[in-house]
Amino acid sequence: MRIGLYPGTFDPLTLGHRDIITRATQLVDRLVIGVAINRDKGPLFSLEERVAMIEAEVADLSARSGVEIVAHPFENLLIDCARDVGAQIIIRGLRAVTDFEYEFQMVGMNRAMDDSIETVFLMAEARHQAIASKLVKEIARLEGDVSKFVSPAIQSALSRKFAQRP
Repeated sequence: MRIGLYPGTFDPLTLGHRDIITRATQLVDRLVIGVAINRDKGPLFSLEERVAMIEAEVADLSARSGVEIVAHPFENLLIDCARDVGAQIIIRGLRAVTDFEYEFQMVGMNRAMDDSIETVFLMAEARHQAIASKLVKEIARLEGDVSKFVSPAIQSALSRKFAQRP
């Protein structure tokens, strides 16, 4: 069984993330979406909320593709998370050249720690390449339309979250 790990904070899950997840299902039999617990980033959504949103957003895709897709919170090194879930492949999404520089360094470090785990880069479709969770949150905070960037369910979650804030 080929197991892939797609890590990120997913705060929130965007259509760009969804695009990478969809295409990753063509490469693996089981896809683990590693939901990073990154206290330094100060996520808008709690870990539990992010995991629940991911599970809801990928349920139909898992059923259609026949690929098991699971959300897995992690706070350790990415390479250790990959080992923990039995992943042979780490899947990373790229949007722009600036992403590549950071990812290139990360691959080198991960390979030095465990060269049995391969990293695969997937480019988001052109219409999704500019989408960044940080920008989506800013647009939603300022009551802008984020419907081109997230699913209706996540758009509603963003609206609810910002309505609760002072």
